[in-house]
Amino acid sequence: MLLGVVFVVSAVLKILDMDKFEIYVYSYHFFSLNFSFLVARAAIILELVLGIGLISNCFHKLMWWGSVVMLVGYTLLLIYAQVIGRTDNCHCFGDFLQFNPWQSILKNLVLLALFVLVYKVKGWRFKGQWLALAGVVVAATVAVFAVSPPDNFTPSYAPESNLQTEYFDQALSEPPLDSLDLTNGKQIICFFSTGCEYCQMAAHKLSLMQQFNGFPPENITYVFMGNEEGMTKFYEQSESANYRSVLFEDVVKLLKITNGNFPVLVFLENGRVVHEYNFRNMREAEIEEFMGK
Repeated sequence: MLLGVVFVVSAVLKILDMDKFEIYVYSYHFFSLNFSFLVARAAIILELVLGIGLISNCFHKLMWWGSVVMLVGYTLLLIYAQVIGRTDNCHCFGDFLQFNPWQSILKNLVLLALFVLVYKVKGWRFKGQWLALAGVVVAATVAVFAVSPPDNFTPSYAPESNLQTEYFDQALSEPPLDSLDLTNGKQIICFFSTGCEYCQMAAHKLSLMQQFNGFPPENITYVFMGNEEGMTKFYEQSESANYRSVLFEDVVKLLKITNGNFPVLVFLENGRVVHEYNFRNMREAEIEEFMGK
């Protein structure tokens, strides 16, 4: 029961931290961004089903082997993370308990030792148990997708314009942006507030795309509302690569450009707006096509 509770708590905390957990899955670049949305939820559903099965003590051997295989798989991934030098939170308990790869490996070894102790426990059976298991799987799947639907499955993934082009075009020809030559070639201009969590996650997501696909880093500009100290903290907390950064001191004008919304990511080609995104509707394939053509 204790092991089952650990799995259920882990799954629930991942759901509460879903946006960051999706980016963590994507950060290994085993999957595309869209598929990472599904992999993240599949991992949570598996944890929920195994946790409920362990608590109920039904299908003991199936749940035991499923749990052990999952823990071994996670441990191998964490060993890989350790080898390549990652020290970030593994999100096994969301943002509530932050473990680096080494700490999480130790945690998994403790759990595996506990599973060895309960291997010979006898589970109980009842009529219709397979139907009950199917019901748990369906219920867990529906619950996860209902509580946290993937961005590409929701209306928020549709294009939504916050950019006020009149103020944006004017800002490109005035300080502090006029000296950056942003109207030549392909440019990505990101409007962020230094204290905005969704801005930080959008920056992390864009930074990963840039690194995975080799976009020219000199074509990316972060435009911040905030101060110098806030900019420094932003880069630390967002885990973004360091790109050209501009502190936009005219807050009123900046709010007019973004219609008071952050983040706003603008993709320009020779001064013409081609794409605009917020955190929710970033399209990896579309961005790759734009930067690659």
